[in-house]
Amino acid sequence: MKSFACGDVVPGCDATWVCDTEDDVLHAVAIHARADHGLIEVPADLVDAVRSQIRDVA
Repeated sequence: MKSFACGDVVPGCDATWVCDTEDDVLHAVAIHARADHGLIEVPADLVDAVRSQIRDVA
């Protein structure tokens, strides 16, 4: 399992996810970025920042 907290990349955002895979996390975050942060496309540097903050869940 993998987890990610949007606030680790976007201060003040309290959205979090726990998903089976990193790809599932990235997909959920992309939907969130569009819906809640107004991003039409997620820039590569933001994807890299998200990847660097994805954690393993026991």
